[in-house]
Amino acid sequence: MKDFINKLYRNHSLIYKCLLFITTTFLIVYFFPKSGKFKYDFEKGKPWQSEDLQAPFDFAIKKTDEEVAKERKKVEENAILYFDRDISVESKITANYNQEFNKTFNDTLNRGKRRALKVTGEAILKELYAFGILNENYGFDNKRGVAILEDRTKKQDAFFSNLVRQNEVSSIIEKALEKSNLSEYKPHFTSLFFDLVKPNLVFNKSFTEKATTEELEAISLTRGSVVKGTLIISKGEVVEGDKFQKLKSLQSEYESQVWNESNYNWVLFAYALLVALVMLMLLLFLRKYRIEVYENNTKVTFIFFNVLLLIFITTLVVNYNSKYIYVVPICVLPLVLKAFFDARLGLFTHVLTVLLLGFIVPNSYEYMFLQIITGIVTILTVSELYKRANLFISVGQITLIYIIAYFAFFVIHEGSVETIKWETFIWFILCGLATLFVQPLIYAYEKLFGLVSDVSLLELSDTNSKLLKEMSNKAPGTFHHSLNVANLAEASANEIGANAMLVRVGALYHDIGKMKNPTFFTENQSTGINPHNELSAKESAKIIVNHVIDGIEIARKNKLPDRVIDFIRTHHGTSVVYYFYMKEKQEFEEVDKKDFCYPGPKPFSKETAILMMCDSVEAASKSLKEPTSTKIDKFVENIISKQVEEGQFLNANITFKEIQAIKKVLKHKLANIYHLRIEYPE
Repeated sequence: MKDFINKLYRNHSLIYKCLLFITTTFLIVYFFPKSGKFKYDFEKGKPWQSEDLQAPFDFAIKKTDEEVAKERKKVEENAILYFDRDISVESKITANYNQEFNKTFNDTLNRGKRRALKVTGEAILKELYAFGILNENYGFDNKRGVAILEDRTKKQDAFFSNLVRQNEVSSIIEKALEKSNLSEYKPHFTSLFFDLVKPNLVFNKSFTEKATTEELEAISLTRGSVVKGTLIISKGEVVEGDKFQKLKSLQSEYESQVWNESNYNWVLFAYALLVALVMLMLLLFLRKYRIEVYENNTKVTFIFFNVLLLIFITTLVVNYNSKYIYVVPICVLPLVLKAFFDARLGLFTHVLTVLLLGFIVPNSYEYMFLQIITGIVTILTVSELYKRANLFISVGQITLIYIIAYFAFFVIHEGSVETIKWETFIWFILCGLATLFVQPLIYAYEKLFGLVSDVSLLELSDTNSKLLKEMSNKAPGTFHHSLNVANLAEASANEIGANAMLVRVGALYHDIGKMKNPTFFTENQSTGINPHNELSAKESAKIIVNHVIDGIEIARKNKLPDRVIDFIRTHHGTSVVYYFYMKEKQEFEEVDKKDFCYPGPKPFSKETAILMMCDSVEAASKSLKEPTSTKIDKFVENIISKQVEEGQFLNANITFKEIQAIKKVLKHKLANIYHLRIEYPE
């Protein structure tokens, strides 16, 4: 059991990467839309690019959204209105009519006239309650159909115009009296019916809405069908009208058939395989070409997190509305990775991410082409991200590339610019503006993942910072030496294409450990008193060597990034404190060389190797007496050649050609420092 636990511990880094790989793959597949992928890409109004397409199976032709909306509107406008009729009202009024009639018309009228008036009144009541009287004036169209309910049972069909509104009672009475030549009795009848007539119809809103809903649900979403083997569209035909609707119907049917319950697990498995392949390629790239990144689990997590984040955001946008797909600032990914790592890793990760996004976006070929091209432009144009002007210029170039590429695609598909969608250009501009968010994003990532970008390096290079101010006060000679080394290292890094900003910052802080015992280092001895005279060679060597350990402690206390601390650890490699080693050998026959060696490690990057060379050359140059160009050339060659012979650069990815270029820069810079000129005759 103990051996098993030890084995797990030894392989904990690999186990973590495996878990990260599986988790990322699972989450990406989880974010993907849960539908099958139709194997043809097409757009309305554009030519069909594939071969002649025949129906692979029978399927129904779906109606367009406009057609369905039109039918729904028609149903809503013509839906039957339901009214409840109170049957007790009419019977009560009919029963009260005789009594009220006798009160209104006295017995002085002759019998014939009285009978005619009574019959006319009965006719008016019959007309008023033929369908019923509304309790209020509803604003429905007169042509709307109406169903009259009695005890929730349908009794009568009519139109809304057949129903009597309360303000129409007077006009109905007047027309009936005119027809019977009894117009002079209008005041009497108006008085009679004012108290007698009551509304008996009430609009049943809930019943009407329920019936309307049932009618809406009964609307068919299809019109006609396509039989298996029928030609749907030929190559080169424009996708429009009925052909477009047939293709959309086939796509919908295909995706619903592929992504059904029986095939669900298989499709998920296939997606997982493809995603896993892409993520595996990323891991293999890191392992082969960026081993220092691969071995750092925090950096691997950071890269995977950014890929996952972009896929998540893009999926949200696609699910909301795919027309906003180009607003997502995909170019943030290569920008961020270039800021923290390098251009090659940024571009490779960007391309793999775009390939994954091709599964979920419409018009995947066009999308991937645009994003890969703009990713390349991002990598090529963005340099020195800490300079704000550079970022704005690069974002402008990225936006321009988007617009040019989209315009070219549109003209290829349409053959003209008359129907171009100018609003798409607005999405590209918004995408460019969103890309500017990379600056605060980089700052957030630095705090979350403990990474260092050029922006932070620029802040650290400020000589007015607290730590460098302290060094200039406590160890002024060391501070001056660090400035000289920084200038030499920066020029050397620019010559071979290394990270000049990083090596400059490393040079400024590489000797901060000397602040603990500044007078034990010759550059800080201004009084002429050398404290080493009172110490043994071994004790002196220990103090000199310990400035590396002290520097690491001070750096960690002041929260300097690990990338900067690497320069403190490696700037002497495993070299020997030669002066005190030789002094000890003069006194003793047997000397342990390890007591006079720096703990290391050796430089493991171009930048740390550059610092080691520049530090040694600058420090030793102080011992040159009457320097000439010949002396300087020989001096530089001797120091760096000795470091090469000792194998100090074996772990650094620096070539002999680059070392020669650095020598050339150092010779030139030292010649300028010592103001060497030709001697003029007197």
